Amino acid sequence: MSPDTSAPVQDRAQYGVCAVLAVTGLLVIADALRITHLTSSNDPIGPRPVPILLGVCLLVVALVYGIDVARGGRGEPEAGEDIDLATRIDWRTVLLLIGVFLLNAALIDWLGWVISGTLLFWGAAFALGNRHHLRGLIIAVALALITFYAFAIGLGVNLPAGVLQGIL
Repeated sequence: MSPDTSAPVQDRAQYGVCAVLAVTGLLVIADALRITHLTSSNDPIGPRPVPILLGVCLLVVALVYGIDVARGGRGEPEAGEDIDLATRIDWRTVLLLIGVFLLNAALIDWLGWVISGTLLFWGAAFALGNRHHLRGLIIAVALALITFYAFAIGLGVNLPAGVLQGIL
């Protein structure tokens, strides 16, 4: 007698993902409800609606995903479209990227975003195989300056200027 293949396949790990999404949604909503910021004429709705909306979206995704799993839906395993899954991890690249990010985190307050961001962008490009050092450096400086001013002017968020304080 063959097993019944018409019944939905139960996968407890997928239900675990649903539970994590639901708990995260509930925590986001609970945390948003604790916000006591008063509204003003400049901001009539206050800071609560966005996190509450995100929490509700997490709950909806958890519910829909749970229903899909209960009906037998299963995710398709990674097919490795443009990579060879049999190749080994390039630890040199991974460690260089980690080093560049840690260097940026260590230097951003002292040197400022423009210099540490330049090192971050140039170092990441180098770690990923760019060997046009001067062109990479010019692009890195441009990206660091663009992001510095985009945050300052566009978003009103001041990134650290560091040693360039008063110049930028």
